[in-house]
Amino acid sequence: MSHTTALHGSAKEDVLESLYSQFTIDDQRLFKITQTFLSEISDGLSSYGRPMAMIPTFVNGVPDGSETGTFLALDLGGTNLRVCEVTLLGDKTFSLRQQKYKVSEALKTGEVTTLFDYLADSVDAFLTDTPSQDYDSHASHADEDSSYVPLALTFSFPVEQSTLDSGVLLTWTKGFSAKNAIGKDVVKLLQDAFDRKHIHVKCVALVNDTVGALLSRAYTSGGCILGAIFGTGTNGAYVEDVAKITKLSQNPTVAAGGEMIVNTEWGAFNNSRSALPTTPYDNKLDRESINPRFQAFEKFISGMYLGEITRNVILSLIDAAPQPLLFGGRSSVLLNKQWGLDTAVLSEIEEAWECLGRFSPPEQGSPEAQKGEKLRRIQGILAHRLELSPPDISLADADIVRQVCNLIASRAARMSATAVAAILVHTGRARLWDRGEQSSVGLKDEGKRIGVGVDGSLVEFYPNFQTKLRASLRALVGPEVESRVDLGMAKDGSGAGAALCALVAQKQSQANHTNGAYGYDHQDIKVTPPIEVAYISSLSR
Repeated sequence: MSHTTALHGSAKEDVLESLYSQFTIDDQRLFKITQTFLSEISDGLSSYGRPMAMIPTFVNGVPDGSETGTFLALDLGGTNLRVCEVTLLGDKTFSLRQQKYKVSEALKTGEVTTLFDYLADSVDAFLTDTPSQDYDSHASHADEDSSYVPLALTFSFPVEQSTLDSGVLLTWTKGFSAKNAIGKDVVKLLQDAFDRKHIHVKCVALVNDTVGALLSRAYTSGGCILGAIFGTGTNGAYVEDVAKITKLSQNPTVAAGGEMIVNTEWGAFNNSRSALPTTPYDNKLDRESINPRFQAFEKFISGMYLGEITRNVILSLIDAAPQPLLFGGRSSVLLNKQWGLDTAVLSEIEEAWECLGRFSPPEQGSPEAQKGEKLRRIQGILAHRLELSPPDISLADADIVRQVCNLIASRAARMSATAVAAILVHTGRARLWDRGEQSSVGLKDEGKRIGVGVDGSLVEFYPNFQTKLRASLRALVGPEVESRVDLGMAKDGSGAGAALCALVAQKQSQANHTNGAYGYDHQDIKVTPPIEVAYISSLSR
């Protein structure tokens, strides 16, 4: 490894070498992580109560882009709540109208009834304040005199589903910790909020935001087998053979066979950390988090945590003894505060170094002159975003911080590839590559495109994140399979995915009401607007 000539002193070199050693993952380690992933996938499919829960969603079938209808969507997650109106146009495209609302820390951590009352109020406000059309009333089968607007709830947190329209919350993630929620049916919590406020909306389906990403990408691309979120949090959902979900053996769904989307909850992969490349900085983050020893994988790779890992590293360099290695030993109020360094700052630093976004390439000059100009940009970012005193930030400091940001984000991208690779191998679309001659003979979808829908701020906006993910995926499953992976953005997966899940819910409800049938038929699921369905999902970005 070579460092810039701006760095001096053996102590500084030794510390940086140590950081590189701790945060760099070789291909052999990636293979070990992927193999552990495969083991935990099998465990989660065979029994309940596993950290990586492998939750059956009871969403059968994947859209092909021909579905039509107009729906409402309510999208919850991260720091924002979004209510939107989605119109599926039947030609693999959709239109969207939306309104965003802030979710305060008090709502995230207060009583769960207060949080769900806020969700209900937001739906009511959107219906009342921003009407674009007359909404039809719908009558339930149980009570033909009771009219309501049907709502599909896509929830971004781990729940154990027993039917399409019910699910018990297992744990909060992504900074949420609302009280008296664990073990409760989230559909009932929302429905109770609507009923308390006399809002004529009924929850008809529950689906995870990652499922929404899968359905959205399938709709806009004509097919998809995996939806993955790499943003504020991380998760994946994929299409599984029902016969492989052996923990559903007593469920009547099994008799129908076919396929079902499974929500992996892979953010909780390897909570034991037996395979994850843990550093002291990761341990500190976990110990001080609101959910120690949980969501281990998510804490290594998601946007909510990368900034905090970087902050821990930076503070250790500031506090180094006998001589500080950053900023002359000086910090700032913001840098001393837990979660004071946002992952967006890491992205901005890397954009400055790579001359991306608002940063144009330096004017012509020697390589050293151009490097100096880029480091001066990083100096400005550190002074502005971390509220550090400019005289305390040397060019060498800027370069050290830049290298630390790159190390931590690169580790996240490489580890993200293990999740994608594990699903490809588990579903029979890939084998772990031993560097020998590669053949797709005997693989599922041999020689065909493999649709993977992704969403989230890291995979969409962080410099080179997707490139590094793909390079690591190539190392795991080989160039032939990787070249067939169509990894595309699931644009507004929560909105379009909501509409599509609502269609599935309506179809399955109609079939069950008529003759007990259970299934998905593209030709029989088209709806003439206006049909309105509200939907909740996680932004996760």
